[in-house]
Amino acid sequence: MLEAKLGIAPIAWWNDDLEELSDDVSLEECLRQASDAGLTGMETGRRFPMNMDELGPILDRHGISVCGGWFSGLLLDGDIEREKDRIAEQLAFFKSAKAPCIVYGETARSVQGHRNIPLSQKPKLSENEMASYGRKVSDFADWVALEGMPLSYHHHMAAAVETEDELDLFMKHSSVPLLFDAGHMAFAGGDNLRVIENHHARINHVHTKDVRMDIISQIDRSKESFLDAVIKGAFTVPGDGSLDFEMIVKALAETGYSGWFVIEAEQDPVANPPYDMALKGRAELKRVMGAAKYQIID
Repeated sequence: MLEAKLGIAPIAWWNDDLEELSDDVSLEECLRQASDAGLTGMETGRRFPMNMDELGPILDRHGISVCGGWFSGLLLDGDIEREKDRIAEQLAFFKSAKAPCIVYGETARSVQGHRNIPLSQKPKLSENEMASYGRKVSDFADWVALEGMPLSYHHHMAAAVETEDELDLFMKHSSVPLLFDAGHMAFAGGDNLRVIENHHARINHVHTKDVRMDIISQIDRSKESFLDAVIKGAFTVPGDGSLDFEMIVKALAETGYSGWFVIEAEQDPVANPPYDMALKGRAELKRVMGAAKYQIID
């Protein structure tokens, strides 16, 4: 039987790009709520100390482990040696935390963090540019892996690799492992089941982000930004949105994926209390994983 672990991202409690969507809770309270909701892992966020001497006892008190975390990469415009220096502290921390991977998100030229730049102004690469970029990210991922930590590449709205076509092109010209994010791919207009079918051999981490397609369909991408969409409520947890996670999880199971499924949904914590959302997301994942014959490891 395939094994799965269930985690969550702290972005439900505090948003690194939008202070207005951040709840006033401590790291301890965030971890307590996640644990009480039945989750055993959390990705890192800005309120996490970056060393296990300080963080380890806090995690142990709540039965939570580090199940990944974002690195803001700049390889699209930068060089590998510079990125090695930038990732060094996080790499050492994640190795000591025994994390499954570092999540690489490309932020060079990305408009994901700019409220005043519309989605239509995202970076667009030619195939030659994508080929060069793919080689660079692959070389960097190989080095990180040799240092003892897998990398997982996050396709993301408003970044260079956003759409299904862009992801296909990036995968063609790279060898880096993939973080599959159902919500970002749905927002970008892609077919989640086809992405899994085409790239399952490279998927080493999964974000179970749901979307509210009624909101996304009303976004004017020529005028509104990614952050505008987040504020309007584009994202939510599994079981509260438009995606069929039973089909998505079944497709992952059929490919043999085993590992972390991380609930990630940046939204207003007042309108959508993080603990309640964690409970709802966990319940839906438990349901669909039972249908897909996963064994959830606590």
